[in-house]
Amino acid sequence: MSDALKHECGIALVRLLKPLEYYKEKYGTAFYGVNKMYLMMEKQHNRGQDGAGFASIKLDVNPGERYISRVRSNAAQPIQDIFAQINERINLEFKSHPEYREDVAAQKKHIPYIGELFLGHVRYGTFGINSVENVHPFLRQNNWMHRNLIIAGNFNMTNTNELFDNLIKLGMHPKEKADTVTVMEKIGHFLDDAVRKLYKKAKAKGMTKQEASPYIAENLNVAKILRKSAANWDGGYAMAGLLGHGDSFVLRDPAGIRPAYFYQDDEVIVVASERPAIQTVFNVPFEEVKELEPGNAIIIKKDGSMKLSEILAPLERRSCSFERIYFSRGSDAEIYQERKMLGKLIMPKILEAIDFDTENSVFSFIPNTAETSFYGMLEAAQDELNKQKNEAILNEKEKLTPERLQEIQAHKIRTEKIAIKDVKLRTFITDDSSRDDLVAHVYDVTYGVVKTDDNLVIIDDSIVRGTTLKKSILKMLDRLRPKQIVVVSSAPQIRYPDCYGIDMARLEHLVAFQAALALHKDRGTYDVVEEIYHKCKEQVAMEDASVINHVKKLYAPFTDEEISDKIAEIISDEDIKAKVKLIFQSVDDLHKACPKNLGDWYFTGNYPTAGGNRVVNRAYINFYEGNPERAY
Repeated sequence: MSDALKHECGIALVRLLKPLEYYKEKYGTAFYGVNKMYLMMEKQHNRGQDGAGFASIKLDVNPGERYISRVRSNAAQPIQDIFAQINERINLEFKSHPEYREDVAAQKKHIPYIGELFLGHVRYGTFGINSVENVHPFLRQNNWMHRNLIIAGNFNMTNTNELFDNLIKLGMHPKEKADTVTVMEKIGHFLDDAVRKLYKKAKAKGMTKQEASPYIAENLNVAKILRKSAANWDGGYAMAGLLGHGDSFVLRDPAGIRPAYFYQDDEVIVVASERPAIQTVFNVPFEEVKELEPGNAIIIKKDGSMKLSEILAPLERRSCSFERIYFSRGSDAEIYQERKMLGKLIMPKILEAIDFDTENSVFSFIPNTAETSFYGMLEAAQDELNKQKNEAILNEKEKLTPERLQEIQAHKIRTEKIAIKDVKLRTFITDDSSRDDLVAHVYDVTYGVVKTDDNLVIIDDSIVRGTTLKKSILKMLDRLRPKQIVVVSSAPQIRYPDCYGIDMARLEHLVAFQAALALHKDRGTYDVVEEIYHKCKEQVAMEDASVINHVKKLYAPFTDEEISDKIAEIISDEDIKAKVKLIFQSVDDLHKACPKNLGDWYFTGNYPTAGGNRVVNRAYINFYEGNPERAY
C-alpha cells in the first residue's frame, strides 16, 4: 500500500483441554500452549507491530499460588521481546531448580506463564498513543478469583463517551475514557454483580465462603454477563476475555465488521483473527476452521466445555471489505481468490486506458499486498491477448504464413518488477524540504525495461491519502520515461473515514475528499461545503439512529471518473512528463469479488452501525472548523 495506515489488531486465544502432563508426554514439553501462542502471534504480526501482550491462567491452583501471568511490550519487535522475557524467566527457574525439568506439577506450581488458558494480542497504536499502558491485554484485578478479568480485542467503539457516561450512572469512577477501559469496566461491573448474586444463593444453601467458590465457577452465566455488557456498544469488535477461575469468551460484533475464527479438537480450542494462523500453527485444513457468526460468542467454561451463544441479534452482515483488500493475510484461501478477482475485474478499464495496446504496455505492482491482485490482472490481460491473437489469425487466415503466425504467437504480456520498496523511511531530518527528499526515495525502480512509447500499468491495493504516490512513486516511475503511467487501485475511492479500527479519522487527509472539494471550486459550487457543515451541525444533538450522512452530498454531483481524474491532477507535479491516469475499482465489482464481505462504508458512506453517521458528520465539522481532533 502506498500510504501507511495504522490499523487493526489481532487476537489469539488458546485453551488446552488435557492435563499438562499429556502435552509433556506427546509433544515433549508442558510449555506446548506457550509455544503455540508464540506462533499464533507471529502468524498475525501483519495485524500489529507497535505492541504485543500475552496473558496466561493456571487452573485449579492452591490458595497463595500465582495463577495469572501477564507480559506486555511496545519494543521495536514486541512479540520477540515478550517471549524473550518469558524464556528468560523459564530458563532462570530451570537453572535454579533443575529438578523441575521433568516434573510438570512443579513447573505449573512454580514457573509463571505455564498454564491451560492463554490470550495473546498484537497491536497497531492509533493517533500517536503507544505507551505500554495502552497495550492489551488489560487486567482488572480482584482478590476473588472469579472477579479477575483479562480483556484484549480487535475493536473500536464509536460511542465511547456514551459508554463512559453509563459507567458514571452505575456509580463507577473510570480512570480514563479510552474504549478499552470502558468496555472492560462494563463487563467487570456485570461480572461483579453476577458473582455477588451467586454468592448470596450459595450462602442461602448453607455453603461456606470456601464452598461457594466452585459453585460460583460452575454456575456463572457468561453469556448473560455479555448480553448486559454489550447492550449499548456501537462499533466493530472481536472481544476476548479470560476470567480468573478459568472461564473464557470471544464475542463478535453483530454486523460482523471484525473477523474471528475458531477450531476445536480433543486437545485444544483456539480462536484467532486470522484463519490461516490457525491452519498453519495447528496443521488443520481450511474446512475445519469455522467462522464465529456475527453477534455470537464462543464461551469456554472452566471444565473445557465450549458453547456458541447468540449475545446480540445479528444485523445485516457488513464484514469489512477493506480488511480483505489490504491487511488480512493473503494466504487465506478465500482472501487470495478475492484479491485475484479484484485484479481481473478492473482489467476492462485498464484496457480502455491503454487503448487495448497490450504490445506496448508493461504491467507491474506496488509491493507487497497488491501482488495478488496483480496476478488476477495478469490472467485477465492474458485472456485479452489470446482474444487479440485469435482475431488476428482469423482475419488473416487466407494469407497467413508460418512466419506471420509465429509473429502473432510470439506476442506476450510484458510484466516486470518495476517498483522496489527500498527502505522503511526514518524522518530523522526535520526540515520539510529534506523530509520530502527522503520520502521521494522510499521506492526505487528497475531501469531499462520500459520504452518511451510504453504504457506503464502499475496496480496498488488502495489509494488513501495519495502522499507517497505524489512524493515518491510517480516521480520514480516517471524517470523510466513511459508515455503514460496508469495507476490502478484494486479498491474503490476511499471517500469516508473509518471508525471501527482503522486510523482514517480525518476527512481532509483523504485524497478523494480533496478532489471533490477541488471540483466544487472549479465549477463554482463551493457554497455546498458550508451548506453541508450546517446540516451536520443541526444533527449534533440528535440520537444516532436519526442521524443522516450529509457528507454524501459533497460527492453526489460527480462521476467516479471525474473524481479519479481530479485525483490524478492533485498527485501529479508539474515536472511529471508522462500522462498520468488513475483507475479505481467500482463498488459493484468490489462486491462481486468479496461477496461475503459487503462492508463498504469507506467507499459509499453506508455505515453498518448508527454511530458511523454521527462520526462522519463530526469529521466533517472538524474539517470545516479546522479542528484536528478525532471524530470519535
